[in-house]
Amino acid sequence: MFYSGIDQHKLDSVITTYNAAGERLRQHRLRNDRAALVRYFAAFPGPHRAVVESTGSWYWLRDLLVAHGVDLQLAHATRLKAISSAKVKTDAIDSDTLAQLCQADLIPPAHMIRPEVRGARDLLRTRLRLVGKRTSCRNSVHRLLEKFNVPTVAELPAIYQLQAACHLEQSALLLAQIRRLEQELNPEVLRLPAVQRLLWVPGVGKLGAPTLVLEIDAIARFPSDRQFVSYCRLVPGADNSGGKTRHRSGSKDGNRYLKIAFTHAAIRAIQYYPEIKAWYTRLARRKHVRVARTLVAKELARPVLPRHQGLVHPPGPAQARAGRPHPGRQGTRADRLPRAAHPDRLQRDLQGESTQSDQTLAVATLGKPGCLTDSASS
Repeated sequence: MFYSGIDQHKLDSVITTYNAAGERLRQHRLRNDRAALVRYFAAFPGPHRAVVESTGSWYWLRDLLVAHGVDLQLAHATRLKAISSAKVKTDAIDSDTLAQLCQADLIPPAHMIRPEVRGARDLLRTRLRLVGKRTSCRNSVHRLLEKFNVPTVAELPAIYQLQAACHLEQSALLLAQIRRLEQELNPEVLRLPAVQRLLWVPGVGKLGAPTLVLEIDAIARFPSDRQFVSYCRLVPGADNSGGKTRHRSGSKDGNRYLKIAFTHAAIRAIQYYPEIKAWYTRLARRKHVRVARTLVAKELARPVLPRHQGLVHPPGPAQARAGRPHPGRQGTRADRLPRAAHPDRLQRDLQGESTQSDQTLAVATLGKPGCLTDSASS
């Protein structure tokens, strides 16, 4: 068995190879040329395991090495730094460290998305970035109107009308590009059973559901909803020491796209679901509105784990017609949405029959609205 550590860069890579006995066999810097890499690994016939840090350029390397029988692993860059931090850091040392950790089976793994779905996932990521740019253009126009306290662009001075026209033209171009990306999304993705189940989560729409499914990919890597919610960046970090508890906000650990998707779902759920809006209003009285919105997003994320696994199914027609009751229940905290410890609890409370009285509280019409990632609200 051979073990190789690859310190990958844009133009070249440093590769270090060890054998099963822990002896270093070779270290070499190669251009990122497919033929050169194939020749390097062909020099070590037999089982071969390689590792590379989870940077943004591992797609082609994975496809190349796996096709030639090399087992490639992704190393979690942040956790790897905590294990192998050193005063002296060079490409050769990084490559050697990766190879030794791989030989000792100490590599902190990062998730490697399946090749068949990574194209659709990256398409939705690109669309989301374009939506953000378009929002920035529209906000720039509003800032210009605020400067002169006028309601329309036509009332701005000539030089500012030119600036507003540029922003509006860019916004129109971005909207056309967003529509093109939406049309390229494979219809088969929308028909996946996991996507159809997530459509019943409040605030999750026809583009939010595939975004969640594709970003999660392998749901089995989350043993519980706690790990999943943390991966979605919906809970703060902690810096506890000496009996003092401190929360840390702004952590970059986790998936930023899942946080955006659940935040958008929370905004739509607050807008269209009176019971969720009432709960959010109570939270916003004593917490910052961003914190209250994040708490709603966290509670919406909890039932995604059992729904993605198929443990909870969409309600039938009779159950859907029954309406949705207020989430607060007698004997429980009224300022908290139901936890997803029991997979059917949120479904029963938000979509089933009322548990507070015999009278059903019809608070939403059949046909749940989408979230901010829907094309209609882009």
